[in-house]
Amino acid sequence: MKKALSIDIGGTKIYSAYVDENGQIVSEVEKHATPKTADEIVALLKEIIAKHENEIDVTAISTAGGVNRENTKVICSTANLPFGYPKTGFKSLSNKPVFVENDANCAAWAEYKIGSAKGMDNNITLTLGTGVGGGIITDGRLLKGKSGVAGEMHFKMSTDKRRHCTCGAWDCFEIYSSGNGLRITGIEITGNKDITTYDIIEGVNKGEENMLRAYNIWQNNIIAGLIGLADIFDPDCIVLSGSMGKFCDVEYMEEIVNDEIVTLPTKILHATSGNYAGMIGAALLAFEKFKGE
Repeated sequence: MKKALSIDIGGTKIYSAYVDENGQIVSEVEKHATPKTADEIVALLKEIIAKHENEIDVTAISTAGGVNRENTKVICSTANLPFGYPKTGFKSLSNKPVFVENDANCAAWAEYKIGSAKGMDNNITLTLGTGVGGGIITDGRLLKGKSGVAGEMHFKMSTDKRRHCTCGAWDCFEIYSSGNGLRITGIEITGNKDITTYDIIEGVNKGEENMLRAYNIWQNNIIAGLIGLADIFDPDCIVLSGSMGKFCDVEYMEEIVNDEIVTLPTKILHATSGNYAGMIGAALLAFEKFKGE
């Protein structure tokens, strides 16, 4: 059975492990702090790959940022990775094939192949964390768009210019439905600029009125986005992943979404492919890409 060295590059940590063709992690997961410069990231990647290159068939990289259709380079980066990162020459990192894909797309593929969306050829995965990522699968294929970056969750929720998103635009879905969005809602309600998402969730668990209000506004903002996505893509299901996804009441969301959409009913599900979905999805996509080579 073939084996991939799968690497997940995030703003604070870089994980790596072996993943087999069944999507199983078959080694210990190594963890490194993400370096502060692009050159240091490249040096670390070279070190990781050189250590394992003789044991693998392909290197599969899940990364923050938009990735081109050829799965060879990052074409737009995110604020949590250093200046110059998109210039990384991934193909030159190894003598074996190297595959690169956006981390939310990788998570979506993992959910499709081994997780909550298994067997459903039309599905969407949202990674709800500090920000929001998205991966869209239509007719069993990952939707990439003309340049490779389809699935970015920065569609407008308002034209009032109420919240400035990290992407530079105003009132994106992300700035309302992310963990950061929940925090901002909490600040707006309480006036406490030091409040965190953890404070709000803890308050919800204790039944605190202001925290429940912030949570309900946040969840309804997510629902508004889900309604739009369901009407546009007509998915079998929408999977909620990421550190904030577990706090969503999917039964309530599914009821409201299906009451309002004009397409046929969809399912709203929690993710099940685990904390390393990015690495798993990257490996499975890489095996498909290089099938027969």
